[in-house]
Amino acid sequence: MSREVLLLVDALAREKNVDKEIVFGALEAALASATKKRFTDEEADVRVSIDRNTGEYESFRCWQVMDDEEFETPELHIKLEEARKIDPGYQLGEFVEQPLESIDFGRIGAQAAKQVIFQKIRDAEREQILADFMDRSEHLVSGTVKRIERGNAIVEFGKIEALLPRDQMIPKENLRVGDRVRAYLLRVDRTVRGPQIVLSRITPQFLVKLFELEVPEIEEGLLEIVSAARDPGSRAKIAVRSHDQRLDPIGTCVGMRGSRVQGVTNELAGERVDIVLWSEDPATSVINALAPAEVTSIVVDEDRHSMDVVVEEENLAQAIGRGGQNVRLASELTGWEINLMTVEESSQKNEQEFAKVRDLFISKLDVDEEVADILVREGFNTLEEVAYVPLEEMLEIEALDEETVNELRSRARNALLNAAIVNEERVEHSIEDLLKMEGMDEDTARVLASKGVGTQEQLADLDAEELVEMTGMDEEHANKLIMTARAPWFA
Repeated sequence: MSREVLLLVDALAREKNVDKEIVFGALEAALASATKKRFTDEEADVRVSIDRNTGEYESFRCWQVMDDEEFETPELHIKLEEARKIDPGYQLGEFVEQPLESIDFGRIGAQAAKQVIFQKIRDAEREQILADFMDRSEHLVSGTVKRIERGNAIVEFGKIEALLPRDQMIPKENLRVGDRVRAYLLRVDRTVRGPQIVLSRITPQFLVKLFELEVPEIEEGLLEIVSAARDPGSRAKIAVRSHDQRLDPIGTCVGMRGSRVQGVTNELAGERVDIVLWSEDPATSVINALAPAEVTSIVVDEDRHSMDVVVEEENLAQAIGRGGQNVRLASELTGWEINLMTVEESSQKNEQEFAKVRDLFISKLDVDEEVADILVREGFNTLEEVAYVPLEEMLEIEALDEETVNELRSRARNALLNAAIVNEERVEHSIEDLLKMEGMDEDTARVLASKGVGTQEQLADLDAEELVEMTGMDEEHANKLIMTARAPWFA
């Protein structure tokens, strides 16, 4: 019988062109499945081991060693104290095995064994085909719609089947069986049935790959698509730059009489594509991205990573776009938050900010409106700037003499010191409640209190993502802390 096992393994390995080890594994699974049928409890864990040289095989009933808290099912688990009665060397997580009488290979039922073996071999073949495909790093795939399942398309290319989910299709797109379709390889999901390739036709990367196909200069490295943003099926923007001064990046992507961009648009069901020039200067990139709307002025806020973009009243609707589409795509393309406003709105905002900073200086520096106005007009917006901007720069202000400058710097520093003392006292008082929580340490409590989260109740109102951003802790720890904070909700 052992010779029969070896002959079967050798024949299947050659017929299916897979490694013998895969066939051995499939045969062990088939034998284990048949052996399990001896037990009334189908949950029983059975292992079969085939000797690769002789073909002889052994069968074992297995139980995993668990502690009292984790012990769940006696059919699969055994407590640590019970396992150590058998052998004192057993550790948690290991398996206790009991030899079984091996089932006769001839009585397994050839059909059942074949099904298990062939399924395992098919899985191995699919894994190998997929591995070969992934090694080629092909992100743009072209195939045929083989079938439609619950609105999702199954796309076949070569010997591989991939899933194009309904939510990854271009809106209003109606694919049918037999249609040729291009898509971007979004990810590979590991499922119980094996690896599943997931495709997308709405991701910005798909747009980039289509342009690479249409514009040879991109593949040659003469042009580069720096970023892309899409409203699938409606409108898209790409930012391009040239690595060769002789090339016009926009004209090259558009092509003769628009042939290149038209090829991309046809593939994207008529999606209009704006091609804009990328710039090292973020403000210039934002202005280009908002085209065709004309920008009057722009103010960059590095700290908030945002820009106030001022346009004339008659250009505002064009800059915003239908349903906010133009400004939203421009924001995604550049990575900056864009605040559009008219000249009048900008003027009102500047006046409000001017008054706010002036009132701060009057209050904290104990100066009159005239001195406060001078500071604001000279570009000072915070007490820190007054206190720590180099002395030479402040002495350049004609309206202020050296004595006044030194007095202002001294008052600003005193105001900052007083604010720091008050804040420290508030933090000390706030962390008392946080430190009562299990899993909370003093450093984390101080960080939270300094950011306005000083009680367990306030912490409970956060989500894990916000807590990670505030403290830099890992997501698992953040989830545990938040659930601890929310415990009173469920009491």
